[in-house]
Amino acid sequence: MIKNTKCECGHQNPVGTVLCEACGKPQYEEADHSSSELLEMRYDGVARRSQRANPNFIDKIWNFFSSVKVAVYLISITLVAAMLGTVFTQETMFVKNFDPSTYYKQKYGTIGEIYYMLGLSDTYNSWWFILLLVMIGASLVICSLDRVLPLYRALSKQKIRKHMQFLTRQRVVYQGPVSGRGEEWVNRAIAPLKKKGYRVHTDGGALLAEKQRFSRWGPYVIHIGLIVFLLAVLFRGLPGLHLDEHYWFPEGEITQIPDTNYYLKNEKFTVEYYTEDEMSDEFKQKGKIVPKLFETKAVLYQCVASCNDPLKEPELVEVDRHNIRVNDPLSYKGLQAYQFDFEEVTTLRYVQPTLVDQETGEVYGKFMLRMNDPETEYDVGPYHLKLKDKYLDFGLDENNKPITKSGEPNAPAFLFTITGPGLPEDGGQFIYFPFLQQQELFGQDKLNEALGGINHKLRFDMIAMEDVDFIHFTSFLNIRIDRAMPFVWTGLGIVMVGLIMGFYWQHRRIWLRIDDGILTLGGHTTKNWFGMRREVSSFLETMGIEVDEKSLDNGGNRS
Repeated sequence: MIKNTKCECGHQNPVGTVLCEACGKPQYEEADHSSSELLEMRYDGVARRSQRANPNFIDKIWNFFSSVKVAVYLISITLVAAMLGTVFTQETMFVKNFDPSTYYKQKYGTIGEIYYMLGLSDTYNSWWFILLLVMIGASLVICSLDRVLPLYRALSKQKIRKHMQFLTRQRVVYQGPVSGRGEEWVNRAIAPLKKKGYRVHTDGGALLAEKQRFSRWGPYVIHIGLIVFLLAVLFRGLPGLHLDEHYWFPEGEITQIPDTNYYLKNEKFTVEYYTEDEMSDEFKQKGKIVPKLFETKAVLYQCVASCNDPLKEPELVEVDRHNIRVNDPLSYKGLQAYQFDFEEVTTLRYVQPTLVDQETGEVYGKFMLRMNDPETEYDVGPYHLKLKDKYLDFGLDENNKPITKSGEPNAPAFLFTITGPGLPEDGGQFIYFPFLQQQELFGQDKLNEALGGINHKLRFDMIAMEDVDFIHFTSFLNIRIDRAMPFVWTGLGIVMVGLIMGFYWQHRRIWLRIDDGILTLGGHTTKNWFGMRREVSSFLETMGIEVDEKSLDNGGNRS
């Protein structure tokens, strides 16, 4: 059935319009016009898509997200989830050697296990938390479109002469006789209303005065700010926009900062401890050694060529250097490196073994063998050494085949293919353990005997202590990059503008018309009704009409 939505003023209204968009006459009410209930003025009675009588599937989705109640529920659930995420330490706060599947149960018991099983240990990166943010964003967009477009259409095409019911069913109303012609009275009313800051429009014996309309857009400006804020938060997950991780940087090493083209060298790490005289009695009793100051002398490099070529050394250019201390980070173009912790542990960095002829005792020279990044080939005297395999943490599997048990250089071993004088034409294999005790523990000679016995011809010797270098400290740094943060602040700034627009100004309108010497005035404001009554009373007094401001209140609490 097709509904007739044409008002008696001749304006054709969209289906669902409560008040005629032109004259303001209430729609869908009794023909005798007996109702005196205040009019719904929140959106000037305009029709919204979410109020369709027979919604289809898309309309139902639209109605769901356009509901303010749903938005409040979504925001409340997200806030509760965010709070739960702060109960225990998040997975992203740990540096290394961390297994979340066992950590939470071991540290917090059953509650910790449930916490991990529910995914709260990584709340802010979880799919359901991101889904909540996306749903809030969808709600903000749909909620805004559902209201702001009809409201804009209603406010931008206001008719000056309003229906009598529209005027008498406002919350601020006055009716009374006036002297003289109606058009002259209206013309006299223009000046005092403009003095009060109103923009005045007249139509013969009718008048519309309006001010501070922009405050109506305050809530939607807030919505825009929140949408910018949410997008910035969601985009932080994109590569290159956000990084907040803890990494360890061995002293003396140049290490790539993962997911960036920056490299950081821990040039030197120093730590200073409190002396016994400087420590409190509590720490003295516990026998603790407390660091007073620890500092990473850091150099930041940027890769400018061969950055992703595994066959070439990256070309690095120094871009910054800084002595990083607690609360004194290195900062370069949005990248910040905070001193987080340190570990005092002795780790082998490199050795320089000397190649010696077992039969003649002749020394052919030495070569540098790095634990983490060794060369693949070496030339020592007349011999050529080709690195065939590397085991940082040597071990044997159930079939007595060599394996690496971990990525840490706890028991390093290197398998070479050596060619040169006195050896078979295709060379021979030689396994080398840099630590003497591990040579004995794993039986280096027996292994080489099984590999062909060239240990009878050659051996690796460590002649001097300077041929061995150790890493004594590992510095833990928190690396942060947050290129989305300016957009977060921009969104919050827009929200603040919207709050100020809505809090400190009110949209006020005064309609009046004179019919046969009778003035009918209706006033509406978004808030501060006492101020509105006072302003209307003052205006009428200026026009020679004495009226108690309380008598202007038409009652009701609807806005």
